Amino acid sequence: MARNKKPLPLLESVTIEAVAAEGKCLFHWQDLVVFVPFCVPGDVCDVQIRRKKHSFAEGEVVRFVEYSRVRATPFCQHFGVCGGCKWQNLPYPEQLKFKQQQVYDQLHRIGKVELPEFRPILGSVKTQEYRNKLDFGCANKRWLTSEQLKDETQVKDTPAIGFHITGAFDKILPIEKCWLMDDLHNQIRNDIRDYAIEHNISFFDLRAQIGLLRDIIIRNSASGELMVIIQFHYDETGGEKEAKDLLQHIADTFPQITSLMYLDNQKCNDTIGDQEILTFKGTDHIFELMEDLKFKVGPKSFYQTNTEQAYHLYSVARGFANLTGNELVYDLYTGTGTIANFVAKKARQVIGIEYVPEAIEDAKINSQINGIENTLFYAGDMKDILTDEFIQEHGRPDVIITDPPRAGMHPDVVKTILNAAPERIVYVSCNPATQARDLQLMDEQYKVAEVQPVDMFPHTPHVENVVLLIKR
Repeated sequence: MARNKKPLPLLESVTIEAVAAEGKCLFHWQDLVVFVPFCVPGDVCDVQIRRKKHSFAEGEVVRFVEYSRVRATPFCQHFGVCGGCKWQNLPYPEQLKFKQQQVYDQLHRIGKVELPEFRPILGSVKTQEYRNKLDFGCANKRWLTSEQLKDETQVKDTPAIGFHITGAFDKILPIEKCWLMDDLHNQIRNDIRDYAIEHNISFFDLRAQIGLLRDIIIRNSASGELMVIIQFHYDETGGEKEAKDLLQHIADTFPQITSLMYLDNQKCNDTIGDQEILTFKGTDHIFELMEDLKFKVGPKSFYQTNTEQAYHLYSVARGFANLTGNELVYDLYTGTGTIANFVAKKARQVIGIEYVPEAIEDAKINSQINGIENTLFYAGDMKDILTDEFIQEHGRPDVIITDPPRAGMHPDVVKTILNAAPERIVYVSCNPATQARDLQLMDEQYKVAEVQPVDMFPHTPHVENVVLLIKR
């Protein structure tokens, strides 16, 4: 016979103590740490415990008794429901302070290596409209808050275009205005929504895998160009005509779009790396600008999503590399060759390696566009390409620059780097926790000489970090 579960308590007038991971805050209750979202240190509030484990609990603020003096007014109407910008209620200087501390804590606690004094974090040039890419899901059922669910006037199963809600993969929070890109993207997204509803275009049902309108990607660039990619899901009755009519409407309504593309995605997920993407209007790419360089960005290309801050990030990496013009540089996880081409004029040769073949083709084109002749690029899995034989063929690098994904570097890649024994390693990371793990693996042969945190994503807990390692 099942035991009756004890009801979880409502804690009254607790004081939020500190910022925690993933944009949450924390306080202590009994012997537990309690994590709570959408509050700031110093808030006094009533917290309903929603989940209780052996060493921690999770709660939700149900009433603010007293607001903290360290608090900003959120500027977005979706704050508190959309999980994208969890720190809008925290003044930007405070965000930077906690990000700096986060990098320090993770490198110390996880890395357990000797560290120099950290450089002060580089804050973002922009704190609004700073992104150059956003991805919006389309769903036949919108997310409803608990208040909306109680409201009998609310139409429950209405379509939406917006962001996925954590823990509700098949529902979308409808976004009216997002502040992460300039307002033109809001106009495009909302116009697509209105046209689709008016013309009875079906929105995607993720559970049933039916529905025509599936996903929208919008990219802009410092060159003033704009790319829009629409994912459709055709079924046995077709849908191609409705898709083409929608695309023509977008092209007519927004002549600013320089690259309008589309695809029919029949997979269970929305990733497009393995899909054929067709051009409806304009070019199949846009150009980004950085310093005196142009970079071709296609629909599958990775490019740092904060353009202006990417320049500062790469400038730090180039400065740490300390190139004189005589060095052989390996650029690992090169993407479209942004870092490789950015440092090439100060190196003898740069060799870039990347998993995505289309990105490598863009990297080669980027070298050609900019008249750079001292780069080589190879596509393939890093641990398979970067071998001892590869190094014997191409030469032992003087400097390695590595910018891996959030998971960090594969142990085989770390081993090969150590065997290559460059004088300097510049490690650019979007996840200081996995960076700290990799630093520990290299600690016997390399010491950390410089640490520079860089904020690429204001109002979120995410932070980039650049570390210079020099040979012991």
